[in-house]
Amino acid sequence: MELAPELQLPSLPEVTLRVLEACHQDAGFQTISDIISADTALVVRVLSLANSTMDTHEGRIQSIEQALVRLGPQRLRTLVLTAALNQLQFGLDTDDWRQVRDFWRHSLTTALTARALATLTAYPYPEEAYMLGMLHNVGELVAIKTSTPDARQHYLNNQCDVVADLVSAWGLGSMAADAMRYQQAAPEESRDAGHLVKLISLATRLALSNVEGIAAAGIVFGLSEELTLEINRRIAHEVAGIARSLGIVLDDSYDGEQALRELQEVILQQAIVSQALDFADSGQPANSLIAQAANSLGLITGSPVLCFAAKNDLLALVAGTGVDIPELTLSAKPGGSVLTEAFNTGSAVKLAGRSRTILDRQLLSLLRTPSLAAIPVNAGTGCTGVFALGSDETRQDSILELASLFSHRLGQILATRQSTGQITGAAEQLQQELDRQQLRKQVHEVNNPLTIIRQYIYQLRNRLDDPDVHQELDIIREELDRAGDLLQQMGQKEPGPEHGGSISLNDELDSLSRIVEDSLFDDGKCRLRLDLTDNPALVSGPASALRQVIINLLRNAAEALPESGGTVTLRTSAPVWQNQRTWVELEISDTGTGIPEAVRNKLFAPVKTTKGEGHSGLGLSIVKQLVDDMEGIIACRTGQDGTTFRILLPATIHKMTSTDDQTTGTDQ
Repeated sequence: MELAPELQLPSLPEVTLRVLEACHQDAGFQTISDIISADTALVVRVLSLANSTMDTHEGRIQSIEQALVRLGPQRLRTLVLTAALNQLQFGLDTDDWRQVRDFWRHSLTTALTARALATLTAYPYPEEAYMLGMLHNVGELVAIKTSTPDARQHYLNNQCDVVADLVSAWGLGSMAADAMRYQQAAPEESRDAGHLVKLISLATRLALSNVEGIAAAGIVFGLSEELTLEINRRIAHEVAGIARSLGIVLDDSYDGEQALRELQEVILQQAIVSQALDFADSGQPANSLIAQAANSLGLITGSPVLCFAAKNDLLALVAGTGVDIPELTLSAKPGGSVLTEAFNTGSAVKLAGRSRTILDRQLLSLLRTPSLAAIPVNAGTGCTGVFALGSDETRQDSILELASLFSHRLGQILATRQSTGQITGAAEQLQQELDRQQLRKQVHEVNNPLTIIRQYIYQLRNRLDDPDVHQELDIIREELDRAGDLLQQMGQKEPGPEHGGSISLNDELDSLSRIVEDSLFDDGKCRLRLDLTDNPALVSGPASALRQVIINLLRNAAEALPESGGTVTLRTSAPVWQNQRTWVELEISDTGTGIPEAVRNKLFAPVKTTKGEGHSGLGLSIVKQLVDDMEGIIACRTGQDGTTFRILLPATIHKMTSTDDQTTGTDQ
């Protein structure tokens, strides 16, 4: 039985409700993404739609957030509304709802565990592991909504192949499909499998919180029982917190019918409001649009409405339903009435239970109702108007909810008009961040050959005897330094770390030392010494960034040596264990006079340089940024005997032997 990639699957109505509320409140992209990411059915819809709109040059999807960016805000809102409507059609009974709830808890637990394991074992794409953890048991969800027993059993028996085929159809790549296909393989069989396969296979076992999962953690990744139990405890706590935030009950008494009825009411209200605001597509001015909206609001609530438009600290009555509209203009400053309070607070205000001002009494007389509520229209830069909605107190709450939804949607329409021509929406902002990430990668690639050119200029300078040529080469070198600093500044605002492959730190140091020996250490007084560990010193990160860190610190160390000479030492140690992670240590030491106190106080911040014209003073701030990007740690000790920079870089662990049983990483 083959499945179409565009699946419509049941999800917990509480999740769909929270997404609808987030969209209604104009929540940020990250907030909406976090809610959608907690539900397998919604993730499936996102991936299937993102794949159908994907251009061939965009590459495969590696996270739910990336798929949401490809959809864009308009498609995302359509997806959420469609998913909500689908929830009303599944017709699940109490047992089915309990199965969906249990499925949700297991999927989320697996996804969070996969992401935690990915981070712990230095897998470069933890969000990919999370995404596949959410998808790993889609076959069970398909089975829940399948009516015939034979078909249901088929999906349960073949769910690994079912989800592997879907993952392939969504363009997530062959490694992702393998992770789905082999998720139930025995731990002994998957020890030498690909990193992603091992992550998903172990995460599915740990999500069950049984002794087999704990044993598998030791076999697959060498994790201790204590660490594995701590991971389980933290994930269980996180799942419980997410369930509380979404209003999901995790005990056996769960029934989704009440939440489904709430969802049905919300969908109905949104449909009514959308229909009532159809007229807003025309190009009339804002005040005219607000006035016309008063008629629509009166129709959907069945209540009389007065509409006040804001202009120059005044509120002017511009429209109303069922009454003659007098000329009424008043100050928008707070005066005790529900109208001015709603305008100044941006929130709906009910008259019930309040003392009535003269303005309140005037409004009641115009509306001819025993009570009223004031609902502001908030549009981007502020409140553009206020509706006064007449009612009696017995039905005020029910119509106020619908009126608030109406005014909020009207405010969105007005805000969109105000921001025409500007980049709006959190999805576009996230795309800008992704563009910055790409720029950062390009900066690193350009900076690497600049570093090599600088070193060859040093060598060329030492082979020439002409002082004028020396001066010209020095100018070229300084300008190259300036260009490198500018490139680093261009990429500094990039939000996330750049991931690279496995690099031999010792090989990089050996190679760079041969280049700089003829330039920084060519006078016979200064010496460069290497003290490299015999153990494998493999680190994770981009080679270009690592070289930039070493070159910057080497150059600083050489320039710190006195004229009488001295020594710069490069020392590596591996493996180093700290904070339950495995590191490779790099020390760059000099025998200079130490760093002045004024510089120490702002060591890694951009400062005014003491090296003269042509230096930007950004060297150590760039080093700190690059080390942070590689998820490393940098520290400095300095005194009269010299300065040492100590850097811990995440280790890429070599193949385990019997002596490596403390290691928590794995081959990639």
